[in-house]
Amino acid sequence: MTRAIGIVVTEHIVAGRLEELQLVGKMLRYPSDPETTDALIAIPGGELVQILAAQVSELAAESGGAVDAIGVAVPGIVRHGVVEDSPNLPQIKGMRMAEELSRELAGRGIQAPVSVVNDADAIAASVAATHGRFNKLTRVWTIGNGIGYGRWPYVEGVWEGGHITVTLDPKERYCGCGGVGHLEGIMGYRAMRMRFLDLEPEEIFANAKKGDQRCREFVDLWHRALAAATASFIHLAGPGKFYFTGHNVRFLDLPLLRSHLETMVRMSPLQSFSLEILPENDETALLGAGVSATRSLGG
Repeated sequence: MTRAIGIVVTEHIVAGRLEELQLVGKMLRYPSDPETTDALIAIPGGELVQILAAQVSELAAESGGAVDAIGVAVPGIVRHGVVEDSPNLPQIKGMRMAEELSRELAGRGIQAPVSVVNDADAIAASVAATHGRFNKLTRVWTIGNGIGYGRWPYVEGVWEGGHITVTLDPKERYCGCGGVGHLEGIMGYRAMRMRFLDLEPEEIFANAKKGDQRCREFVDLWHRALAAATASFIHLAGPGKFYFTGHNVRFLDLPLLRSHLETMVRMSPLQSFSLEILPENDETALLGAGVSATRSLGG
């Protein structure tokens, strides 16, 4: 029996213990208040590692210390255990996270190997595992403070889909990375707050439903931007199924997205795409982190 611990770092940290890729026992969450969406950005990178190590230690104690693998999912460009960049958690840019967490855990008597992957890739791995899609191309958009793009099976590359350019308007400068015209600069939670200084994102979408013209125009732009990015990946890798999840998937109007996408994908061989919303679920991301960790063992 393979025992793994999965950890996901996004707007918050969640950790859980997995046996044969099934969640067992309790999940740990930091911060504990589910309404807190941006507390992590103020925590220094070294302190974040200590928080992760503390959660692993608590979960490992529940299993008598028996842990075969530890999987960590974080936003950004992640390769070979190194976080090369992470615009939404800038304090971990350049961090050799697998190495640093392994060292912290060793000091606590835990020697299990640590793997670090992009959070959206982890969700794609989880969807593949739970939907019987290990042999099929699976793509996932995660919609939150940032916008993530994950795919299964993983292939070498950057895959920062949230930073794909969807507009040539030079005024579109709201992306956390500083780039102009990015998807995340339109759809990201923090970007929406910067754009509408007088409204919270929830109010924007609520006002649009009430007929407010400014909000309606933005909600249409929000969906057109996602359609444009999705159409780009269809034109590059072909049609197939796209899943949408994350804290702000609640804002997504699937029929509106589809209507825009159908105007952008016109070649008949590419029109057999399908779209599905997955409710936000910490267990899904944890499972993906565990899948990544156990596969790094050859499991």
